[in-house]
Amino acid sequence: MRKFIELLGFFLFVAGISGAIDRIAVQPILGGLLNVFNRVVIPRLDFLTGYELFANLTVSVLGLAVMTAASRLRA
Repeated sequence: MRKFIELLGFFLFVAGISGAIDRIAVQPILGGLLNVFNRVVIPRLDFLTGYELFANLTVSVLGLAVMTAASRLRA
């Protein structure tokens, strides 16, 4: 279970960084599947309109927090 939570945290971290890079400049490599947050979640939440970069950075920090918490769990 710990490995699954670490994997989830890693996915959140990479998706957040990918989305932040996508907001700053167009990225040709990670622009597909990892930008699900930008394509699905942000358009549905009106309060995030205009704050996409900060939302993506928050997702990446959340991913780091999840990975840290998972590594501190007992095996």
